Amino acid sequence: MDNHKNKMTAPVIITVILILYYAVYFGVLAAVIGGIWKYLFAIVPLLFAAVMIKVCIERINEIKKGEEDDIGKY
Repeated sequence: MDNHKNKMTAPVIITVILILYYAVYFGVLAAVIGGIWKYLFAIVPLLFAAVMIKVCIERINEIKKGEEDDIGKY
C-alpha cells in the first residue's frame, strides 16, 4: 500500500506544476493582449487543466490496479 502511495505522488505533483504553469503563462498573455483574445486565453488553461486532471486520475487508477509499467504491455 505504501509503495503505491509513493508511486502516486509523482503524477499528482507533475499535474499541479503543469496546471500552475499554464495558468500563469496564459494569465500573463491575457493581461498583455486585449479584446476577444483575453477570453480565449482564459478558456485554454481551463481545458488543459481538465485534461491533465483526467489523465492524472486515470494514471492513479492504473497504479492502484498494479499496472505500474504500461510500456511493458507493448
